[in-house]
Amino acid sequence: MALTPSTIRKPGDAVSARDIGEWLRDRIRRGRFVPGQRLIEADIIRETGASRSRVREAIQRLESEGLLVIEEFRGASVKRFSIEELRQIYRARMALEGMAAHDFALLGGQDQKQALMAIQEQLNTCENTADHERFAALNDEWHRLIIEGGRNDYIGTFVQRLRVPLYRLLFATFYSSERLDLANAGHRKITIAIVNGDAQEAERLMREHIEEGLGALSGIDIEFHS
Repeated sequence: MALTPSTIRKPGDAVSARDIGEWLRDRIRRGRFVPGQRLIEADIIRETGASRSRVREAIQRLESEGLLVIEEFRGASVKRFSIEELRQIYRARMALEGMAAHDFALLGGQDQKQALMAIQEQLNTCENTADHERFAALNDEWHRLIIEGGRNDYIGTFVQRLRVPLYRLLFATFYSSERLDLANAGHRKITIAIVNGDAQEAERLMREHIEEGLGALSGIDIEFHS
């Protein structure tokens, strides 16, 4: 869980490097720290109450995950991704989330599939509303349920790392009501395939759905770096 003013340690409590890492990831995924922005250690220490050594350890961890860049004399900054890197991330997601949808259709319990159907029903109410904030939150939960239902912790770990740098892009694609409705049409097909236990169709549709998401990035006004 990301640190908030209510969870920052009191005197004598310890904030771990893992806590700081989650705090940084949350701000990157929500756009509080933008690509190219330098991270000031003193500011992080002040906001979280963590020690300098824990902050530096967390920064090094996020560099190893590809979210931050550490440069001599400049310190750490949020990584900028080129369009080619984004293509590679999406292709990796196609494979991993496709497998998760396949396995969920085969292995998911009835309670999990009912939970997926409940999220789908909420997603359906977002159509023709352009309520992009609610849809983005539900979309995130829908993907999480499918990863969880696939019962493969490695896929969950890898997908989480892939989705963090994309979060703001994923959110931005839903500003268009047409894009929102198109994305949910894909959701419905995938949900039906999973609930019906059609593993091959669920995988095919998930791959198609994520590929469509990559295509939607071309309509976003965003600066890419090579």
